[in-house]
Amino acid sequence: MKHSANADIAATNSSVAQIVQEYGPFPDADTIHGVTFDGHHVWAATGSSLLEFDPAQRQVTRKLACTCDAGTAFDGTYLYQITGEQINKIDPTDGSVLATIPAPGHGNDSGLAWAEGSLWVGQYRNRTIVQINPESGAVIRSIQSDRFVTGVTWVDNELWHGTWEADESDIRRIDPDSGAVLEQLIMPTGTGVSGLESDGADLFYCGGGASGKVRAVRRPK
Repeated sequence: MKHSANADIAATNSSVAQIVQEYGPFPDADTIHGVTFDGHHVWAATGSSLLEFDPAQRQVTRKLACTCDAGTAFDGTYLYQITGEQINKIDPTDGSVLATIPAPGHGNDSGLAWAEGSLWVGQYRNRTIVQINPESGAVIRSIQSDRFVTGVTWVDNELWHGTWEADESDIRRIDPDSGAVLEQLIMPTGTGVSGLESDGADLFYCGGGASGKVRAVRRPK
């Protein structure tokens, strides 16, 4: 079932995103793709490794060698990582791949989030968010956006996604049924969102693409 977006930006609650912290660039990591948060640490996909860092101490605490060129998610126990045309389920203790399912966009996938027992996949140029079964990869439903989707996250039953297109980027809360844009945080000029994850409270962690940085953006109350 596919829903049409009603992205009437002028009618949304729009404001400038408040960046409260920047992390990186990190050694041997010149780009950031997906990001996720395990409750204590932030994980960032750098292309050739998943970096774990402590946002309070601002220190890299672990590195798992793996191909990781798009979204990252955490289900409370395991990491999920988009790698080309597939999504790998990864044991964060040693980096071993426990299972693999096909990515719904067949290589056009970007963001990844875990919520409600499902994986939510952003498809960049398709401007689509897809809910899939994490065991089989079967598509449950899709939501259309009017912008390139670069990250997805759920917090407090709110669905947010990042966009980055034509050098403009934002973080937006959408209606999970209709896709209508309900709230928009506009990223400052020169900053983009290449991955998105909530900390479960008042922050979003955002991949900064080729800046090699992860940025913490305040979530509006």
